[in-house]
Amino acid sequence: MSLLVKITLSIALLLSIAVPFGAFAAGEKSKGRYKKALGLNMVLFFGVMAVSSILMFTGSASAAEAASEVSSAASATGLGYLAAALSTGLSCVGGGIAVSAAASAALGAISEDSSILGKSLIFVGLAEGVCLYGLIISFMILGKL
Repeated sequence: MSLLVKITLSIALLLSIAVPFGAFAAGEKSKGRYKKALGLNMVLFFGVMAVSSILMFTGSASAAEAASEVSSAASATGLGYLAAALSTGLSCVGGGIAVSAAASAALGAISEDSSILGKSLIFVGLAEGVCLYGLIISFMILGKL
């Protein structure tokens, strides 16, 4: 895939996200407007993804032969990097969800009774620990590569 095609697809992908957001942010915020913006965002995003998939997989037979000759070591290294990124990313998303629930509940409880500050911080810290475990696993994976 040429550099021009990659740049064009990247710009189209960014526009597929920015245009619906701009259309939603410009006017009055209502539920119907939100649904329209979200629908437009999904149509544009998946449309760009479908076009880019078609352009990416329409190569010549020589490109397929060259790709099949790639050694298994390079493939394993790529999958290792992917595993490291996924372990960090997904653990941080899960930790963020856990911290949002624990921290909001802790703030509500602290506002009623300030003596439970220490107990509530423990639960928020445990939720943040999920992110650290994912990061440690990523370092272990990267250490094996």
